[in-house]
Amino acid sequence: MDEHYCFFDYKGIDWDKIHSDYGEKIRDNMDAGALFSVLNAMLQELKDGHVNLYTPFDIGRYWKWFEDYPANFDESLINNYLIPDYSIAGGIRYKILADSVGYLYYGDFSWEIGEANLDYIISRMTPCKGLIIDVRNNGGGLLSNVDKLVSRFVNEKTLVGYIQHKTGKGHNDFSEPVERYIEPSNRLHYQKQVIVLTNRSCFSATNDFVNAMRYCPNVRILGDRTGGGSGLPFSSELPNGWSVRFSACPMLDANKQQTEFGIDPDIHVGLNPEDAAKGKDTLIETAKDLLEQ
Repeated sequence: MDEHYCFFDYKGIDWDKIHSDYGEKIRDNMDAGALFSVLNAMLQELKDGHVNLYTPFDIGRYWKWFEDYPANFDESLINNYLIPDYSIAGGIRYKILADSVGYLYYGDFSWEIGEANLDYIISRMTPCKGLIIDVRNNGGGLLSNVDKLVSRFVNEKTLVGYIQHKTGKGHNDFSEPVERYIEPSNRLHYQKQVIVLTNRSCFSATNDFVNAMRYCPNVRILGDRTGGGSGLPFSSELPNGWSVRFSACPMLDANKQQTEFGIDPDIHVGLNPEDAAKGKDTLIETAKDLLEQ
């Protein structure tokens, strides 16, 4: 961790002090459960959702990046808009709503998206007034799916951020930032207004998706701040057979700013309990109103 974790200085973490404080809690006669408790508590000092300690009996994790915030999501409300006649393609549930607004819900970037899937979805959505892409509660997945989806909304090669790599053992030993571009797809594009719905449970690759969509024309972000998770994770096996995962490569936005702690929306909107009682999702309804305009 000392040689490879990438956010020590950015987060103001004194890792030497943490090593000293938790080292005093280690005993030769500790059983596996007690050792796990100490090491997991130590790793939680990093306040990083990409940090995990894997053992045969438990997984250490840090979830306060979303647990301490309003959910702003209720799947039963989503179903009110989708059920019964929605379609599924490449893990994306989609439907044209009654007021001619297209709606896509993508809940996991681990679900592979095929180019043919996107061709069909965009073709179906072309007559719509605009498009809602809902990625709330999407905890991340494959960056390749992010690039594939975003490429349908850019019309030219677009700088969406930078990535750095560790070059030495020091906490600040990083390469110069390397540009990250997304190339426009040579297949169908969507050219009308797009609104992306977000909440605190948008993490990792989803955080990257929201960042990239900010640089697309005709796109607005609506909802709550994302959960962050901008460090590419790295895994290592420990001598006792356990393994640890942690952020190793920082990814920056196009202005070379960190997004580890999340991305603010263009329009802040939370789930209204009064709307929910009527079976309506406030974020979807607000997005529909904006697209109507």
